[in-house]
Amino acid sequence: MEVVDLLAHLEAYVAVAEEASFSKAAGLLYVAQPVLSRRIKTLEQHLGGELFDRTRRQITSTDLGVQLLPHAKEVLRRVDHLRQVAKAALASVAQTLGVPPDADPACLARVIRAGTERGLSIRVQELPADERASGVADGSLAFALLRVPPGAAPHHVPLGLASLDPMTGSAPLPSRARNRPVHLESLRPRRGAGSGSSPVILVTAEDQVGFAADRLDKAIARAGVPPTRVRRVAATATAVAETLAGHAVLLCSEPFARRYDLSWSPLADPTLHRGYELATSSRRAGNREGPALDWMEPLVADAIGAVPGSAGESPAADHGSNQLDARTWLAAHG
Repeated sequence: MEVVDLLAHLEAYVAVAEEASFSKAAGLLYVAQPVLSRRIKTLEQHLGGELFDRTRRQITSTDLGVQLLPHAKEVLRRVDHLRQVAKAALASVAQTLGVPPDADPACLARVIRAGTERGLSIRVQELPADERASGVADGSLAFALLRVPPGAAPHHVPLGLASLDPMTGSAPLPSRARNRPVHLESLRPRRGAGSGSSPVILVTAEDQVGFAADRLDKAIARAGVPPTRVRRVAATATAVAETLAGHAVLLCSEPFARRYDLSWSPLADPTLHRGYELATSSRRAGNREGPALDWMEPLVADAIGAVPGSAGESPAADHGSNQLDARTWLAAHG
């Protein structure tokens, strides 16, 4: 007899002994009475003797049944304790969520708090896009925000160029481009002007992954922007520091730019924007991870600055500080 079957048969035995009735025990265990009777009969065959005296009107235990009952109860008690320990262990083990390095910490804090309220310990880890993809594939991450093409993404994050605010310092963006959709062609060096006439564009690691990097490179080439005016930066903090120093413009999302009081203008080409989906590891997916996406997804979408209109929402949806005005939203989505 399989171990799990033995447990089910012991539950049937203890229920009949305590209720002194096959019908009441069947109702208590939510099984049909014939099923319960078969379990008792199978258990008696397995143990080598009858557990109940069926010759009387009322069900009573045999001597063997009386002797085995406390041991059967102890087995079931230990199994129940094991289940409780397993449940507590799962709740205490942190489930790691892989996020982009520029995700909003305040929004991520709401993810952690929401998980705690649901008995799920969430640990957030900033990782490059390729490591997030490999982590959710090999099970080292329970959840991860994965980069996908914008056209197939449930969550869209408009990209733009951030620079110093004109009121606080030099702003490398052309004045006509500030706060309006930016065409990369406007960043070409002016004929006859020096090399410093166009700003250096800083691209962080989040936009140096696969298809995203390829699309950006082709768009920059079509726009006639010299490759020397585009610089890949590994560390997000370094890119922000150079932008705050007024030496360059930074390719980033609007919420990220606002976090550092930078002026931001969306890119006119929506195919260059970011697309994301929240994935759960198939190796760790279970009863706990599946439902987690229902409450986690909107909170994580806020953390990356997903705009209204993502994941089936309307452009007029309220996203708090991440909400774009209608003109910016339309520019971001073409």
